[in-house]
Amino acid sequence: MKVRLTEFSENWAEMFQKEALFLKTIFGNEIIRFEHFGSTSVRGMKAKPVIDMMCIVKDIEKVDKMNEKMANLGYNVAGEWGITGRRLYRKGGENRTHHIHFYQFDNPQIERHLIFRDYLRSHPEQVARYSRFKEDLAKSFEHTSEYSPAKKTFVKEMEQQALLWFAENQVKLNSD
Repeated sequence: MKVRLTEFSENWAEMFQKEALFLKTIFGNEIIRFEHFGSTSVRGMKAKPVIDMMCIVKDIEKVDKMNEKMANLGYNVAGEWGITGRRLYRKGGENRTHHIHFYQFDNPQIERHLIFRDYLRSHPEQVARYSRFKEDLAKSFEHTSEYSPAKKTFVKEMEQQALLWFAENQVKLNSD
């Protein structure tokens, strides 16, 4: 898929909400809650215009039973796709619009993703830094198969800063 880096759009929140309502009709009470995460959830962040959605569910095995239905509805069923316990569905083919990440409620990846999102939402200087980094990468790599791995180290380092920030805030909250 080609890299399509764009300016932040207010429409991304609406796209998230519409998809969440639709998925609720399919998965019903199995879904505990939805979270919008990733770059499209952070005001001011340049991003590929693909909405990252997290669906936190009661039982991940029940999600697996919906693969055929999801495929019939036009979703690409990608399975764990490198993250243990996740189920990934992609919508939109080459002009992808959504990545839907299902996690069972007790998966530790949930916290990691949400802490990183919240860190970026609280640190506009890091949003600007990350956006510049992505712009530079997009000039060097035309396809996401090259672009995504090239940003991995940068993201891991920023994620570590986010985890430290979260831990420090937890200490402050607990000491008040």
